[in-house]
Amino acid sequence: MSRGAVFVLVFLPFALGHYLSSLMRTVNATLAPQLVATLALTPGQLGLLTSAFFFSFALVQLPVGIALDRWGPAKVQLPMLTVAALGALAFSGGTNFTELLVARAVIGLGVGGCFMSAVKAISTWIAPSRMPSVQGYLIAVGGLGAASATLPVRLALHYTDWRGLFIGLAVAALGTALLIRALAPPHPRPSSAPRAPVLTAMREVYRHPAFREVAALVLIPHTVFFGMQGLWISRWLTDVARFSEEAVAYLLYLGMAAIIFGAIAVGMITEWAGRRGVAPINVAAAGVGLFILVQLGFVCNWAPSFQTLSVVFTLVGTVTGIEYAIVAQNLPGTLTGRAATCLNLLIFLGAFAVQAGFGMLVGCWRPNFAHHYPAQAYQVGFAALVLLQAPGLLWFVWRRWRRPAGSGRMDLHSGNPATSLP
Repeated sequence: MSRGAVFVLVFLPFALGHYLSSLMRTVNATLAPQLVATLALTPGQLGLLTSAFFFSFALVQLPVGIALDRWGPAKVQLPMLTVAALGALAFSGGTNFTELLVARAVIGLGVGGCFMSAVKAISTWIAPSRMPSVQGYLIAVGGLGAASATLPVRLALHYTDWRGLFIGLAVAALGTALLIRALAPPHPRPSSAPRAPVLTAMREVYRHPAFREVAALVLIPHTVFFGMQGLWISRWLTDVARFSEEAVAYLLYLGMAAIIFGAIAVGMITEWAGRRGVAPINVAAAGVGLFILVQLGFVCNWAPSFQTLSVVFTLVGTVTGIEYAIVAQNLPGTLTGRAATCLNLLIFLGAFAVQAGFGMLVGCWRPNFAHHYPAQAYQVGFAALVLLQAPGLLWFVWRRWRRPAGSGRMDLHSGNPATSLP
């Protein structure tokens, strides 16, 4: 196919699915005040409600990987996005916490294959030499989806409420499913070569030294990034920084838009460092260290620039996506697909735990008359997150100090990891 045909028939419809997935993942950060006011949710309930998306998203990763290999992305996305549409419709009609919790989990199940389907379609129909740039465009579309869940959603609430918004998302999900099925070219028949059983392949991935090293360093920061930027940064801006809903929506928009710039910047920095003999894993370590320093700003309640702190958290947090490319560079080609699936499984399970656990921790304090929780609650929560992430960084530095620089396979590559950020 020509480049124009590939763009219209392959990239555009699947990228639209990834856009919707990112939007639905982060939209509750903007809608939190309305949800809390409508249902009188506690921080623990709000965290569990929003994080249900991550839990169901994680559960569907392995089945999605198998289905993509067997039937192709177009056939997989039609039923899955239909499920997402039903979940969004159910969310719009929810009248209590339990109904919304189940509906949110169904949405996560439905969009759980959007990113992997897009990657599968792109890798099938686009030449390998063009993959880095095209995956970069896919990341940008996901960033636009996350950004659309902030200020644009806030503006849309002037014309409808959160229930009407989810009805619109249901229609968009179903329309995207039909568009993908109508436009996507037939998927090539899978190879008849025997495949290793799923559990065997997963075991091989988890035991690989490269996977274990990068997971020990970056996995927990990645889960913190996903779990916090999708909800609790907005609540921190409301409860601690005391910004209005309009200001919070604007700052979230800037933060989500920073994902695009951050992904590009990480790639450029990694390539620049690689030309000077610095391995991507070392770039990742520096990025994780900076990410932890940003979180220490929340712990210390750094008042001079609350708004800057919230945006920098998202900007610097994009470095955590580097782990996808590092794993892909260092594992055998037969394992890279399963490795990405395994990473998704761990990341979204971790994001579920971070988002729900942070809400339960904040809920240990009493709110004031305006239902704002004290700064101390958030300081303790961020301190707990720092304590979770610090051992991985310290362990990496200690191992690098004991091992001569340049030893080990992971020090031999210097690709563009930013192009693998989901």
